Amino acid sequence: MSKKTNGVNKSEEVRQLVKANPAITAKEVADKLAEKGIKVAPNLFYFVKGQMKGRKSRKQRAQKMVTRVAESTHGNRIDAVTTIRKVKSWANEVGGMKILKALVEALSE
Repeated sequence: MSKKTNGVNKSEEVRQLVKANPAITAKEVADKLAEKGIKVAPNLFYFVKGQMKGRKSRKQRAQKMVTRVAESTHGNRIDAVTTIRKVKSWANEVGGMKILKALVEALSE
C-alpha cells in the first residue's frame, strides 16, 4: 500500500495527471502538484508511469511471443498452445520459469 502524506496519495495524484495527459513530463507533474502543495520527486513520476505502462506491455509481449512461436514452426505444424503447455510443465519440473530460463541461457553459451 502506498504511503499517504497529510491524507494525500502522491502516486494517485501522479496517475491522475498521467491519465489526463499521457505526454506530460516529470517537471510538469512536479510543478502542477507543487501548486497543490504536494512535493513529488521525478523518480516517483517515472516509477508510477512505468508501472502503469508495464502491465500493458507485459501482456503485449506475451501475445507477441505466442504469435512468434506459432509462426516459427520451421515447416512442422506445432500447435502453439501445446508448446506453451510443454514449456510450463518443464518449468514446473525444474522449479520455476526463472530457473528454466537460466538453464536455457547456460545451454546456449
